[in-house]
Amino acid sequence: MTKTTFDDLGLNPKLLQAVKEIGYLHPTPIQEEAIPYVLMGRDVLGIAQTGTGKTASFTLPMLEILGTARAKPRMPRALVLAPTRELAAQILENLNSYGKHTTLTAALMVGGDPMQAQTALLHKGVDILIATPGRLLDHILRSGLILTDVKFFVIDEADRMLDMGFIPDIEKIVKMLPKIRQTLMFTATMPALIKTLSAQFLQTPREISVSRQSSTGENITQEIYRTTSKNKINALYNLLRTLNPTSALVFCNRKIDVDKVKTALQQKNMSVVAMHGDMVQARRYENLEQFKSGEAKIIICSDVAARGIDIDDITHVFNYDLPHNPEDYVHRIGRTGRAGKSGHAITFVTEDDDKSLIALKKLIQQDLKEHIVQSDDLKAPTETPKQPLKKSRIVTEKKSEPKILKNNSQSKSDSSGFGDDVPSFMRDLRK
Repeated sequence: MTKTTFDDLGLNPKLLQAVKEIGYLHPTPIQEEAIPYVLMGRDVLGIAQTGTGKTASFTLPMLEILGTARAKPRMPRALVLAPTRELAAQILENLNSYGKHTTLTAALMVGGDPMQAQTALLHKGVDILIATPGRLLDHILRSGLILTDVKFFVIDEADRMLDMGFIPDIEKIVKMLPKIRQTLMFTATMPALIKTLSAQFLQTPREISVSRQSSTGENITQEIYRTTSKNKINALYNLLRTLNPTSALVFCNRKIDVDKVKTALQQKNMSVVAMHGDMVQARRYENLEQFKSGEAKIIICSDVAARGIDIDDITHVFNYDLPHNPEDYVHRIGRTGRAGKSGHAITFVTEDDDKSLIALKKLIQQDLKEHIVQSDDLKAPTETPKQPLKKSRIVTEKKSEPKILKNNSQSKSDSSGFGDDVPSFMRDLRK
């Protein structure tokens, strides 16, 4: 049986040229099924786990449909909503790659970047706007952004939008859109409220599901390591030292634990960076770039910050904490085993996690292999003792300043002080 190629999907030569230059030969299942329906003008509800290529399934036909027409000032022709800054930036990066042989323009509207620069882009006219809900509403109120010319509307990671409390913001935004438009919604899981919202936002959509709901990749080896809360950090360190992953994500449930784990591993001379929602945008960009370039082999992160980490070569995912919501487990481990490669997912379970583990196994319908971490495995590694300083020597510690990426040299929060990870109702409470 002959495999489908991108040439079979009805895309124009300029898009096909860009796809071939990137190195894509065959569409993924979600791309193969979704792109033809999007090109027909149909609304689409896509259910696909992380790493299945869903971004291209809406960006490629979006570029095809928008053609060569130009946007009016402050009136974008397409709008893509994403839950986090990192995911929005990743979508823009993909759009720039796929549309490099076209004349279409795209811009990013997220918190943490200066409002004035974003407003200037809007006044020039932008065909495709990729935004987080909070910052988009800010621009509607303060920059005169008008959504009545939007013909193509995408809600990406709808289930994460729900988790983060952005649904009221999205409902406000939808009311500002024209009635006649094409709407696409993508989600990794399908909780009842997302099903209800899809019926509210989409018109007779084509539902496309490329994997069993809440399933995990078959090419991912999943293991449980039982330990104690007190010794979990040593268990993590020893596994990282033993497995020596090329690149790994370590997930924590709380932001404070992200910093604690990062500090503990750095003290043991491991190449590690961190990402969570409270970090300034410039530092988040910098840490992500260090991880992508291989300068840092391990990134400690929260669930929210991990959205947008779109790298095919992540070899291991470690759940330092078992997630409270079992569906988050599917999101997390979907970061490894991508592009047909094998991956490893390791989850630490303590005496307080038994109920959550039962819920997880019920969701994914798998009995995971378990290991018990012996006490000998938990001993902290012997460190080389520091040499005492001579009395006559004065040592001063030089604090390192965070690097600012060239493209984000002015990446400071605007005067409102609100980031895009804060829903509007929470911003109202803080005023």
